Amino acid sequence: MMGETLFTNVRIIDGNAKKPFSGSVLVSGNRIKKVAKDAKAIKAPGAEVVDGGGQTLMPGLIEAHAHISFCNTPDLESLGDLPPEEHTLQTMKFAKVMLDQGFTSLFSAAAAKARLDIVIRNAIDAGDIPGPRMRAASPELTPTSGLGDVRRRHIHRETFAIVCDGPDEFRRTAREMVREGVDTLKINPAGDEFIPFARAHETIMNEAEVAAVCEVGRSRGKNVAAHARSAESVKMCLRQGANVLYHCTLSDEEALDMLEAQKDRVFVAPTIGMAWITGQGEGKDYGIDYDHPVAEYFRIEGAQGIKNMKELVKRGVRVLPGGDYGFAWNPIGTNARDMEHFVKLLGFSPLEAIRAATRYGGELMQMEVGLVKEGYLADLILVDGDPSKDISILQDASRMSAIMKDGAFYKSPVQAARKGALAAE
Repeated sequence: MMGETLFTNVRIIDGNAKKPFSGSVLVSGNRIKKVAKDAKAIKAPGAEVVDGGGQTLMPGLIEAHAHISFCNTPDLESLGDLPPEEHTLQTMKFAKVMLDQGFTSLFSAAAAKARLDIVIRNAIDAGDIPGPRMRAASPELTPTSGLGDVRRRHIHRETFAIVCDGPDEFRRTAREMVREGVDTLKINPAGDEFIPFARAHETIMNEAEVAAVCEVGRSRGKNVAAHARSAESVKMCLRQGANVLYHCTLSDEEALDMLEAQKDRVFVAPTIGMAWITGQGEGKDYGIDYDHPVAEYFRIEGAQGIKNMKELVKRGVRVLPGGDYGFAWNPIGTNARDMEHFVKLLGFSPLEAIRAATRYGGELMQMEVGLVKEGYLADLILVDGDPSKDISILQDASRMSAIMKDGAFYKSPVQAARKGALAAE
């Protein structure tokens, strides 16, 4: 049986966007047992005591749009060229990278191969490999000529998608993914700007295809997440019951109204990270400099997306960070940068950005994580500094003095712990 850990002399950010407070937190087993504003209010003889030295104790970060199996690919085809054995090992490596950065939970937005997320999630849950909690996703289900269809008439190629056509194929593939053990079915009803035959404003799945996957998700208790950039793709997904909508950047007024009407059911993650840095020319080493047409379009789409996200926040829709990290110029391990984007581009306060990456992330995970709250799972990070004043601190793994997942230290405190019984002597 796991023992107890008492954090003392810490400033607590609880995940509710409230002002930090000084106090102490007692963890018993894998749960938070007590939170007190008085640093000396909790008595726990025999507990392992961690004197935080005034550092910040907060919930572990939660990534709402994880692609740990995309392995920082420079292009789509390279993912298909990677054999499954090597691909599994690389995905395992990037799961650890995320935990090293203080992300204790990941909601996958697609796996690059059918069972990658599943086997990594299961190995993490079994304690065989280090990594965050995971909601495992299918590859991206897309139609012929959709985002992720890299095939050619003269040669077979593949990447992070399974190509389906018509509701029967989408339904069958969704059922196969359920059989294999996914938590989330991912669909691509819209295109993306770097795909010449499936642009971002184009809706590439039809209503019956979206309905077929959502029917499977609804009947089997699975999430349905959608790559939905175009306004019509957003509306189609909402009509059919998808609950996680990525991007929503080109939403029109009707789409915004529909999102607001379903705000208690849906989650929106605009994936600002990839769009912003591509638009700023940070992909220049990979052929997309500032003046590249794709970068120019991302700047246009990004401006519309920023406007729409600000509007959705005003309307009470849960907007979460998670920025398509997993490509060469937007690498895994820099995911916390999205919170700074939320502050600088969307007008969030640092505490509001933290709430989006913790409390709202926990609601997305459908787990008791994301809050420093009695009864919640003890996924906690001890941060050297005050991210409520400088959100960029969370991008520096060296500032993570301790990382606790499920009540156990993945990264032990920088300051030596001591036994409470000894302290009492």
